[in-house]
This record gives sequence, C-alpha cells and structure tokens, in this order.
Amino acid sequence: MIAMPARTLRRGSNTVIALVVLAILLFPLYWMLNIALQPGESLASTSWFPTSPGWSNFERALDSQGGSLVTSLVVALGAVVVCLAMAAPAAYGLAQLGLRGGRSIVFGTLITQMVPGIVIANALYSAYVDLHLVNSLPGLILADASLGLPFSIVLLRAFMVSIPKEIVEAAMVDGANRFTAFVRIVLPISRNSLITAGLFTFLFAWSDFMFALTLNTTDDVKPITLSMYEYIGAHVSDWGAVMATAVVSAVPAAILLILAQKYVAAGITGGSVK
Repeated sequence: MIAMPARTLRRGSNTVIALVVLAILLFPLYWMLNIALQPGESLASTSWFPTSPGWSNFERALDSQGGSLVTSLVVALGAVVVCLAMAAPAAYGLAQLGLRGGRSIVFGTLITQMVPGIVIANALYSAYVDLHLVNSLPGLILADASLGLPFSIVLLRAFMVSIPKEIVEAAMVDGANRFTAFVRIVLPISRNSLITAGLFTFLFAWSDFMFALTLNTTDDVKPITLSMYEYIGAHVSDWGAVMATAVVSAVPAAILLILAQKYVAAGITGGSVK
C-alpha cells in the first residue's frame, strides 16, 4: 500500500477544515431560510429540512416591507454616488498633488472611523433640525454617505498613489487640463477601487440602523433596518415571517457581493503593489 505524500495529506486536511468552518459560518443563513420556508411552524417544532416548503411567509414579508426595501435601495445608491463624488477627488489630491500635511490628513481620516456612531448621530440631529433635513431622503443619504467616506478616501488614495504621474502629465501635454485628466485617465484606471469603495459604502448604508433611528421621527422615510426592528417587535411570535423578512432584506446585498467579488479582490490588492 502506497503512503500518501505529506503535502497531499496536509492539503486535504486544510480543505476539510475550511469546509467545516464554512459550514459553521453559513449555518445561521441556512437556518434563517429554513424557518422562512416552513409556514405555520413554531420555532420549537421546526424540522432540519423544509419538507413542505411554502412561500406565504415571503409574500407577507414583501407586502409589509416592500416600501422599506425600496427606500433602503434609494438611500444606499444615493449614498454611493455622494460618497464617491467626494472621495475620488479627495483621494486624487492626497495621492498625486503633493499636498502638505497629506499624511496627517489621511491619519485624521482614519481616526474618524473610531468615533462611535451614536455620537455622530446625536450631533447630526441638531444640525439637521436647523437645515430641515430630518425625516428626508437627502438627509439620510448624506448621513449614510459619511459612513463610507473615510474608508473610500483611504482605499482610493492607496490605489491612486501607484498611478504613474507620467500618464497624467502626458494627457496634460496633449491639451487636457487637470480635471479632464482626472475624469478621463485616473477614474477609468481606478475602476476596481471605485467599485470596491462603492460596494462597501452600499453595505454600510444598507445595514445602517443608528442614523435611520435617530434622524427619522416619522414613518415618511423608513429604511429596511428600522422597519425590520419594528416588525420583529410586532411579530415576535411569528418567526417564519420574521425570518422571511430577514432573507428578503439580505438578497440585494448578497447579489451585489456576488457580482462585484472579482472587482473587490482587485480593488483591495491593487494599491498594495507598485
């Protein structure tokens, strides 16, 4: 009997360990979907597999949460647009224009990520009352854009530092001004990093609860996170509907992650190698 090489054994054991860890991480998602597919079942009597799956829980979830899903989608996409519109020029200036104190600015940008969200939300509420932005889509979009702005600036700067200045200078020699070179040369080259920054900003805005709770005092603007919070309180004994709501709210983010995963990998590592 021929013994298996140590390298093959090690690779096989690593694969098994990885599959076990993956199964543990994915089990909550499976259990959430399993409960959602079993209408009329109590939490204690739920079987391990949906032998008679039904869609009634999802129909109820969409009827009650459809408007909130649309609101969250509008807010998240708006936050991405606002965040990238501010982060890309800022990152370009820090990376390519040789600004004095650039490193200090980047460090200060990172420090802002350490400030608790509740502190920012309370400060924003006072300002929003004076600006008449409470209970409004623009107000929530601006607030959620701030969640991804520091990360986007740092990520885009790390990539733009690696762009040779000769490329921009060549475009300017051909007649382009600084802004045209930025739009037509730098932004297309930075596509992967822009997609990565936009994706994380979308996820930050999609999962935001603190700003949604603090900056909205009526039901005029109710994102899915706030709506789910209230829905769970009203249907705490109906776990099938609650889990169906959670599944529905996770679908847009999951689809976006699947579609953008190759760009995310390239965007994160793009600035690490010059």
